[in-house]
Amino acid sequence: MIDDDMRYRAVDSRDSRFDGVFFTAVTTTGIYCRPSCPAVTPKRVNCTFYPTAAAAQGAGFRACRRCRPDSVPGSPEWNHRADLVGRAMRLIGDGVVDRDGVAGLAGRLGYSSRQLQRQLTAELGAGPIALARARRAQTARLLLQTTDLPVTEVAFASGFASVRQFNDTVREVYDRTPSGLREEVAAGRRTTGPAGGLTLRLAYRGALDSDHLIDFLALRAVPGVEEVVAGARPGVRTYRRTLALPYGHGIAEVDGLATADPRTRGWLDCRLRLTDLRDLTTAVHRLRALFDLDADPGAVDEQLGEDPLLGAHVRARPGLRSPGHVDPHELAVRAVLGQQVTVVAARTLAGRLARTYGVPLAEPSGGLDRLFPTAAALAVADPAHLAMPAARKRALTGLCAALAEGAVRLDGGVDRDQAAAELLALPGIGPWTVGYLRMRALADPDVFLPGDAGVRHGLLRLGAAGDSKSATATAQAWAPWRSYAVHRLWAASSGEGAAGRPDTGTDPVRTGVTSTGVTSGAGVTSDRAGRGVPAGADRPAAEKAECETA
Repeated sequence: MIDDDMRYRAVDSRDSRFDGVFFTAVTTTGIYCRPSCPAVTPKRVNCTFYPTAAAAQGAGFRACRRCRPDSVPGSPEWNHRADLVGRAMRLIGDGVVDRDGVAGLAGRLGYSSRQLQRQLTAELGAGPIALARARRAQTARLLLQTTDLPVTEVAFASGFASVRQFNDTVREVYDRTPSGLREEVAAGRRTTGPAGGLTLRLAYRGALDSDHLIDFLALRAVPGVEEVVAGARPGVRTYRRTLALPYGHGIAEVDGLATADPRTRGWLDCRLRLTDLRDLTTAVHRLRALFDLDADPGAVDEQLGEDPLLGAHVRARPGLRSPGHVDPHELAVRAVLGQQVTVVAARTLAGRLARTYGVPLAEPSGGLDRLFPTAAALAVADPAHLAMPAARKRALTGLCAALAEGAVRLDGGVDRDQAAAELLALPGIGPWTVGYLRMRALADPDVFLPGDAGVRHGLLRLGAAGDSKSATATAQAWAPWRSYAVHRLWAASSGEGAAGRPDTGTDPVRTGVTSTGVTSGAGVTSDRAGRGVPAGADRPAAEKAECETA
């Protein structure tokens, strides 16, 4: 916890690590800024601090046009906190208030609208409507300044119910009319891309190891749904995928950092093509979760860097993230497909299901031509199309039926412990699968997978005991960041050096396997020769039996 004196010191030193964690309002100017604003530092007596932009706006302050406080990374608290406020902020970020209203948000959280309003206001200084309104204003500014869309279309694409509400909000937040806000950016910098094409930057704080992220996603890319290709700049790789969104679908492209880029560059380049621009806020929120861009790598690396086992790896590769996912239902399906098979085999199975049950795009883009199948479609899939043991077929269809019916929820607003209990109650779903889903689908920063083959090999490679009991004891020192420690063990097991690529051997983007060490995730590994190793062989015996006999 930080107090106002510490906040002021962060402002005085223009510490970008606190961007998005709090906002500084200056009473003499009537504006609010991010902590790293380059303007002259205001006097302490004139500063008031707010936990959210919405709270500052509600107090009558307008956004600084110099530092653009609405474009900062989100607070890392909202990614990781498991309480009501954290769960509510994740759902608000995904656009639930815009789509379902406050009553819909409260219902998904299991609280009354009044209780929710009271708790959010007490802690954040703003209720759900104000928080959603602040996000709409940010989306409106982005569309006004990066596209040539008519102002009326921008209003409704941003989630506003009327043009009047849109105009009033823009004036209040930015002290500009929508037309005036657009004129701040030269016309030549705005795009006229077809079908909702947008170019934007995804901000992050601290260091970012994008090589690890791109390698991780490339190894698991489902044909037709995802791909990693050479980027437009030298030394850049681009992750591309299709997105199923509330109002339509989209295609997202996110560039990793180039070899020459500093890890503290501060943003990743992103391009979005949406069939309905009302999905913009949701698409950005889900991509940020996928790349874990709201994390605080300073806090994570500070603790793990002091550990005698992981310290050298942290110092060599700062900014390692724990990737989430854009669709928790898709991730759940792929986790079950990956039980006791290699990553290549799991990816092949997922590709077959996508070709058979996925929705084809009207206009394919590169290697992307379809959306991943929905849980409802797979719940009634023909068993002949599921090339896997009978027990795993039942596990897959049972899981998909539970997801489709709402008996199990995996969105950002669920209670993690409750979701884990509901998953474990399903046939064929064991502790490893639940832990993997908690780590990626539910953004839990403190998940450890003691029975995972990659974790075991990573520990052995670093000179520690790899058995489950010893691994669990060792990992106690890594709380509350054990999910990040798991990724470091996976990276260590694959022989990744300080540059972020395997020390020797084959490019994982081209082959899907590394030739050194073990690459783990989604329940699959590769040995030193690139051969598949059944991940189930290294999982707890109880889960192996569950998968094989359920």
